[in-house]
Amino acid sequence: MKALKRAGFYEYHQSGSHIQLRHPAKIGLKVTIPFHRKELTPKTLKSIIKQADLGVDEFIKLL
Repeated sequence: MKALKRAGFYEYHQSGSHIQLRHPAKIGLKVTIPFHRKELTPKTLKSIIKQADLGVDEFIKLL
């Protein structure tokens, strides 16, 4: 979540154990992240990167 915040995303909504992030410059873009205090599976991480409209290399630079 810190990497996405560095990319300009902000917390928009939380429902149960999932947090939704939005980006002010990318209208309509919404990223949902599970917040279970566990490591994310590679499949979930790939989905988050895709939802955020970022490339893998770009995401890694934000870490």
